[in-house]
Amino acid sequence: QVQLVESGGGLMQPGGSLTLSCAASTRIFSTNAMGWYRQAPGKQRELVGGISRGGRTIYADSVKGRFTLSGDNAKNSVYLQMNNLKPEDTAVYYCNAGILTYSDDYYYVPKDYWGQGTQVTVSS
Repeated sequence: QVQLVESGGGLMQPGGSLTLSCAASTRIFSTNAMGWYRQAPGKQRELVGGISRGGRTIYADSVKGRFTLSGDNAKNSVYLQMNNLKPEDTAVYYCNAGILTYSDDYYYVPKDYWGQGTQVTVSS
């Protein structure tokens, strides 16, 4: 069974930085990308961003210019560098393996491969 293991969450002050990591236990051949979602209390889970094995990225408007995705295909891993963190970034962050595809624009389709979630809290 495929496992996605996240790490790197924690407590950070506004304006600070954190890096989240996610490693899949094996390559998932039904997918071509990995992504990060987040869910804040009382809100729906939302896409933060996705990155294909070829390195193409998409981001939610709320994190563009602050968050950066990178990947290591050899390690089946994806990283989310989060800079200039804001209190509204507080959420549980989930790693996902899915599909980055194109129809008028690039968009991410999650598959049913999820990590356990890691808490990110931004507070002074």
